[in-house]
Amino acid sequence: MGNIDLITIIIIGANVLVSLKGFNDFSFFEKYKFNIGGVRRGEQVRMLSSGFLHVDEMHLFFNMFTLYFFANPVIAHLGTFNFVLVYFGSLVFGNLLSLYFHKEEYHYSAVGASGAVTGILYAAILLNPSMKLYMFFIPIPIPAYLFGIGYLLYSIYGMKRRVGNIGHDAHFGGAIGGYVITLILAPWLFKEHLIMVVLLAIPIALLYVMRKTGRI
Repeated sequence: MGNIDLITIIIIGANVLVSLKGFNDFSFFEKYKFNIGGVRRGEQVRMLSSGFLHVDEMHLFFNMFTLYFFANPVIAHLGTFNFVLVYFGSLVFGNLLSLYFHKEEYHYSAVGASGAVTGILYAAILLNPSMKLYMFFIPIPIPAYLFGIGYLLYSIYGMKRRVGNIGHDAHFGGAIGGYVITLILAPWLFKEHLIMVVLLAIPIALLYVMRKTGRI
């Protein structure tokens, strides 16, 4: 994986500092979390600030640990500036999808960098389709693209069934952001990794069809 890039350190540091502030300051947490009512009142800062807040230390650790592993492949292929575009673009995409699915639920709230991190994960898979992942409960490496597709299919299931206290729509929106922005920044992927581009689009197309037909 190599040495961690400075921009990754900065983003992880910002997440840690803001999250620690939120752990110990309820009013701060409430002011900057993603909340449908707040966003619809014009508090657009929540669309970004919520991505630096986390529910607890484990939530923070899991997101930053995942970012740590997948940031370098994206930076290596796209450069630092474009990595930042993918990260923040995916964060916004995730919250926009949450806003779309929950626009009438004024009480709905969410926090976490999961949308941004999922976008980076999807970008890394697009850019390095031969990448393998090791899961704690699977003793053999699995192709990253299978993990990516399976994760989004589970997110669709989670959105439909409201599984757990998890922002499945933010994860899915983040993946869409990472997918779309990466393809805009690296159009050569259509030529060199067309099959991967199509495979990773399957869950996105499925969600679109299910939404259009009223099944989610």
